Amino acid sequence: MTVTIYDVAREAGVSMATVSRVVNNNPNVKPQTRKKVFEAIERLGYRPNAVARGLASKKTTTVGVVIPDIANAIFAEVARGIEDIANMYHYNIILCNADKRKDKEIRVINTLLEKQVDGLLFMGGAVTEEHVQAFKTSNVPIVLCATTDEKSTIPSVDIDHEAAAFDAVNRLIQEGHTSIAMISGTLQDPANGYARYQGYKRAIEEAGLPYREEFVRVGNYKYESGIDAMQYFLDLNERPTAIFSATDEMAIGAIHCIQDAGLNVPEDVSVISVDNSRISSMVRPLLTTVAQPMYDIGAVSMRLLTKLMKKETVENAKVTLPHELITRRSVTGPKGK
Repeated sequence: MTVTIYDVAREAGVSMATVSRVVNNNPNVKPQTRKKVFEAIERLGYRPNAVARGLASKKTTTVGVVIPDIANAIFAEVARGIEDIANMYHYNIILCNADKRKDKEIRVINTLLEKQVDGLLFMGGAVTEEHVQAFKTSNVPIVLCATTDEKSTIPSVDIDHEAAAFDAVNRLIQEGHTSIAMISGTLQDPANGYARYQGYKRAIEEAGLPYREEFVRVGNYKYESGIDAMQYFLDLNERPTAIFSATDEMAIGAIHCIQDAGLNVPEDVSVISVDNSRISSMVRPLLTTVAQPMYDIGAVSMRLLTKLMKKETVENAKVTLPHELITRRSVTGPKGK
């Protein structure tokens, strides 16, 4: 049988109101009485009914988090930042994996809202009109985490992805490269895809280099797509001397493809990317990459959401965190220069 607040009150010899005050940390309880109630709770194994408390207070102290790929170390780091701040402010997390599929993202958003979460953090790719419509049905705050909406109307925390890509490609240009190819994410993805592609293109054009369509291949963020794209570049009559990859995982696929072809990185082909995930310092040569502060993105997103949930004043609901170029060993000047 489930132990109820009535059972605890009878065991401790106090009223149910007194037990409720103890459970809810009300200071208006004598220390001796509080001790007696806690001892009764421990003996009986009583657990407060969070659902019932939520119905009474209209708060569940629960936040829903939609994550694109729970197996990706980048998103795991974001989730860690979210969890740490959530614990600090006494919120529980419901983490849902959406597999980077729009239909599943919409379904998960609606499921979390039906569970009466107090707020929602959305990590995903493109924020489409369907997403916006799902958000509009909510009466709780929503923060976009590591992504933004096209019109910048929804609170968000992210980096400037175009600037990050520009800095990465500009580093290759500074090393003397003029034949620079890109392994892009899907261009329907506003951040990892389109914005980073725009940064690549802007760096090429501002350096006075020709933009070549055959030097851009679209991948799916996975290691295998990095291999496929790199094989395509190696098969060109005029292959590039440097590769900019939209993500570390695709960059490592490219590095391994180059090495399998009997070539060396960076002597034959330089490789640079964006993310600075843990694997960027595990591959050989060590990968030069632009670091996203993924933990901070998660932590700042959760802090922004707590302010919105508590109806505190928020001066800036669109937060852009800084990125940093991490120089390692996968980039050098082209051969013969």
